[in-house]
Amino acid sequence: MNLKLFELVGADESRPFSPFCWRTRMALAHKGLGIESIPWCFTDKAAIAPHRSEKVPVLLDGETSVVDSWAIANYLEDTYPERPSLFGGAGGRAMGRMINWWGDVAVVGGVFPLIAADIPPLLKPEDAVYFRRTREARFGKPLEEVAAGRDKAVESFRRALDPMRLTLKTQPYLGGDAPNYADYIVFGGFQWARVVSPFKLLAENDPVHAWRERLLDAFDGMARRSPGYPV
Repeated sequence: MNLKLFELVGADESRPFSPFCWRTRMALAHKGLGIESIPWCFTDKAAIAPHRSEKVPVLLDGETSVVDSWAIANYLEDTYPERPSLFGGAGGRAMGRMINWWGDVAVVGGVFPLIAADIPPLLKPEDAVYFRRTREARFGKPLEEVAAGRDKAVESFRRALDPMRLTLKTQPYLGGDAPNYADYIVFGGFQWARVVSPFKLLAENDPVHAWRERLLDAFDGMARRSPGYPV
């Protein structure tokens, strides 16, 4: 077994920060699979072009390459069935597909405007230029203007988490008594924010905050040990 993972980093290669890479990191830890991390930056398109991708994560398993965090999770589940399940069966996989879309839209999409302006200082100069150009084109204004109202905007983001919050009042994880890939999908967005921004997304008395703390401690504190802000 020779697993390698291309992961997004900035100037500090010990600080992986993609929400999608963190989904995969947690999935690999859940399966008990070790990896060799390959640091990757925004402008290093050539490194992953042979694998027919322009984005990370990209997982290499021997001669096999798998791109996209959801595809990787399914690959790991099907290729290593003897290891702990990420989904707990077909029903869990089907539900995970819905959570994957919700995580993209509500969590990653909701977090991004709140933290986008904090990302360029963490990048190499050429990547910072690329990030600003592409993301400011998406928003139609400078990143600093996007973030200007975040103290108010975060309240809307928190309210959007109500379905998750209500679930966590009756069980410790989205997966039930123990975390599964549904948890890792959503956690990836919060870990991304923790790594790149000091902005406080969650109140400390929020059940979602307590859930995040449990996942930071999972797998011997793997996510908590990764460099980040104490938010």
